[in-house]
Amino acid sequence: MRRSILASFLGTLLAAAVGCQSLQSGGQATTPAAHSTSSGRDVAVQTKESQSAMSPEDALQRLRAGNARFVAAQPVSRDLQSQVRATAKGQYPYAVVLSCVDSRQPVEMIFDQGIGDLFNARVAGNVLNDDILGSLEFACKASGSKLILVLGHSNCGAVKGSIDNVQLGHLSGLLDRIKPAVSSVSDDGGKHDSHDEAFVQRVADANVHLVMRQIRDGSPILREMIDKHEIALVGGMYDLKTGRVTIYPE
Repeated sequence: MRRSILASFLGTLLAAAVGCQSLQSGGQATTPAAHSTSSGRDVAVQTKESQSAMSPEDALQRLRAGNARFVAAQPVSRDLQSQVRATAKGQYPYAVVLSCVDSRQPVEMIFDQGIGDLFNARVAGNVLNDDILGSLEFACKASGSKLILVLGHSNCGAVKGSIDNVQLGHLSGLLDRIKPAVSSVSDDGGKHDSHDEAFVQRVADANVHLVMRQIRDGSPILREMIDKHEIALVGGMYDLKTGRVTIYPE
């Protein structure tokens, strides 16, 4: 699909980011008519217009619906190669997910999404730094995404490392970013080490909320968009045992 390059400097800079994105489910007003190959596989892609029409609530519903399909082992059958070709000149992702690097949490798979659907920022412990924050600004302010999801997961190794004060090269500094979440969890009489599963989970939950606050506090651009309801900021937790994502409110 042909697209004109944006006239402004920002648009020129981001021309490679402009294009199409897959739609699988969600609000009918923002979902174009499905297109299928002779094999019945979905090749539908999202346009700039349908992305613009999508609300933050629509975006969150699409993620919820996709995870429900994943848990039920009923994924959409996609023609990924057709989606690759359709999005080659640009993209219009509807959400950006900040998640952990854990190999058991592949974001597009657990939300049953196709090529070009999601911006995906991954770092151990789903922590926030300036580069990640800039990436979130790029996704939302420059590229039109309607939702930021901070996604933690159960049994997180980075959370455990922070709890146990692991020291290992550059990893030590990363784990320090989780320590405010460790300190924020009240004493319940448990062991409070990486073998205390309940404590690890409470810290993982607290870390998601910590990062959400840091996003608001650290980016006036994103905070304004949130306050104007141009985007939504939510947190979530992925259960490694079930594949289910639980969404937290802002």
